[in-house]
Amino acid sequence: MKTIEITAEFGIDALVQQERPEPVAGPGQVVLKMNAVSLNYRDLLVVRGEYSRNLPLPLIPGSDGVGEVVAIGDGVSRVQVGDRVAGAFMPAWIDGPLTKEATQSAMGGAINGVLAEYAVLPETGVVAIPDHLSDAEASTLPCAAVTAWHGLLELGLRPGQTVLLLGTGGVSLFALQFALMTGAQVIITSSSDDKLARAQEIGAKMRANVTAINYVTTPDWGKKVLELTDKQGVDYVVEVGGAGTLAQSLRAITFGGTISLIGVLTGNQGTVNPVPAVMKGVQMAGIYVGSRAMFERMNRAIALHQIRPVIDRVFGFDETPEAFHYFASGQHFGKVCISF
Repeated sequence: MKTIEITAEFGIDALVQQERPEPVAGPGQVVLKMNAVSLNYRDLLVVRGEYSRNLPLPLIPGSDGVGEVVAIGDGVSRVQVGDRVAGAFMPAWIDGPLTKEATQSAMGGAINGVLAEYAVLPETGVVAIPDHLSDAEASTLPCAAVTAWHGLLELGLRPGQTVLLLGTGGVSLFALQFALMTGAQVIITSSSDDKLARAQEIGAKMRANVTAINYVTTPDWGKKVLELTDKQGVDYVVEVGGAGTLAQSLRAITFGGTISLIGVLTGNQGTVNPVPAVMKGVQMAGIYVGSRAMFERMNRAIALHQIRPVIDRVFGFDETPEAFHYFASGQHFGKVCISF
């Protein structure tokens, strides 16, 4: 089978297409013939060597993919040959709180990922996908969608509450759809007026108003959020920026509000004054994707509401380096996928 691998060197242009034997399903395992993969910021960091220099090489990157079950091992009962499934981001995290053991099963980092023609996974680590989604659409769910779901719905978002989303990346766009599905009010930021307009179009299709803030023309966007909420602040912030945006998110949050700490798009260096968090009684939740049970709950909501992920562009398997370069450019609005 063909694979994409990080071998001796890191970097997009150092990715190598290799040949490996097709995997065989052991007891409790399933073999997937991969149909589509989607890229996440973590995948880019892994390929560049910025996620960790201690990854086991050679490594097949990619955490998010959808495939057809083509073989099952002894004792498998959750799926059958012919099923279309996605792998969970951490196949060992079935339910309950996150554990150290679960993090050691994160695909495309701690273990091999899904940028290959075939992948073998434990039957407990795969999830049936909604029937109305294409393979490319379904491939976007395991990381970005589950992260957004965890950061809002699993933490108790209710109709009528207000959500602040930073940027228009994959997590933020899923959070936009989930928040509007729930009946929440949404404020979203971006440096691009075009991307903000497209986010508002998503809101219009869901018969909801989305308030947009360009953080370049409005650099003090935390203050602007307060103005837009009658000085009350928002109930939830999906914080994907990290150290460079957290101070303003703390300004924008209401008393007793929740900040879902998800990403480090602004880097991992910086100093944040903790006093506003203390004085406002802010709850900060570190969100490292989510469990299989969360994935399954999310899929039921996606199927019920017929939600479709936003896809920017689909590349071919042989165009994997080009897909990573395009993703790294930041031009995309929605997910970047690779089709087999």
